[in-house]
Amino acid sequence: MAESSPIRLGILGCANIARKVSRAITLAPNAIICAIGSRSIEKATAYAKENNYPSTTKIYGSYEAVLDDPEVDAVYVPLPTSLHLKWAVLAAQKKKHVLLEKPVALNVKELDMILEECELNGVQYMDATMWMHHPRTVKMKEFLADSQRFGQLKSVHSTFAYLGDTEFLKNDIRVKPDLDALGALGDAGWYSIRAILWTTDYELPRTVTALRDPEFNEAGVILSCGASLSWEDGKVATFYCSFLTNLAMDIIASGSKGHFRVHDFVIPFQENVAPFYTVEGSRFGELSTSIHPEPTEQKVGTDLPQEALMVKEFSNLVASIKGGGSKPEKKWPTISRKTQLVVDAVKASIDKGFQPVEVAY
Repeated sequence: MAESSPIRLGILGCANIARKVSRAITLAPNAIICAIGSRSIEKATAYAKENNYPSTTKIYGSYEAVLDDPEVDAVYVPLPTSLHLKWAVLAAQKKKHVLLEKPVALNVKELDMILEECELNGVQYMDATMWMHHPRTVKMKEFLADSQRFGQLKSVHSTFAYLGDTEFLKNDIRVKPDLDALGALGDAGWYSIRAILWTTDYELPRTVTALRDPEFNEAGVILSCGASLSWEDGKVATFYCSFLTNLAMDIIASGSKGHFRVHDFVIPFQENVAPFYTVEGSRFGELSTSIHPEPTEQKVGTDLPQEALMVKEFSNLVASIKGGGSKPEKKWPTISRKTQLVVDAVKASIDKGFQPVEVAY
């Protein structure tokens, strides 16, 4: 049986993150960069050259031209969050499958409009949360799901923070209220919220309560914040996200029998191998001067970086739809919406003076 043709991806805009995803498309065995569009053809041309795009890549001076190209199967949308609703909806209406950069929307109302158009037009939606596609994520989940080793999940804490320099804090789109109004909550908090939901098999918390003393810039955009989450069965979680502290990318999950930790869940310290740490049946040693057993390091290798695996999975889903035998996979819209619901709840709790906010799907 002949192999199917690679999925032809168009890219809307020349964002910095699109450089990484452009490389991922090149590395993925079932995808190709078909087109790129920017607000000026000069900018798109320079970007394609700087990032070694294939000579066959079509270059356009508008986003609309990419969406109107009949050869483009799907689009990657790395535009500022405030533009996601317009361009993701239009992409779906043009029958283009949508790989949408996170945060995917300013609120769940906007996301619902995007997802509705994707469903109506039979196109695949996926958010670009790259760590979800690393083989390490599968191995970590196997440990968390092992009732004999990990037991019942009791608590989770996640941190994603990095230090923005003076230029970032003044001019980056992530600190501009008209471009990415959610700031650190949308950019970094999205990852930690997704990590927490991932540990709970995407069971939404009952309530979300923002932690006091978030930090804002002069325009009112969040530069750091945190929240606590609680569930009906008693498990709890917390997270912290920031543009103002040293780089940290942790998930810590505690179970009734075991413990799990990963130090680099967002972007592995190394591209081809990623560790995590597990321990079970911990106890104090003689005179409580030691702890046994010590955590075990688990290393998971990969031939492709996680962003290329994301593109590969997205392209596989698109190919199965193009072939006429499959409908869009609903997993990705569902977990994207749940993540957005918690983001919204944190923002609502901050706005309400750090009162608990109930979460309902």
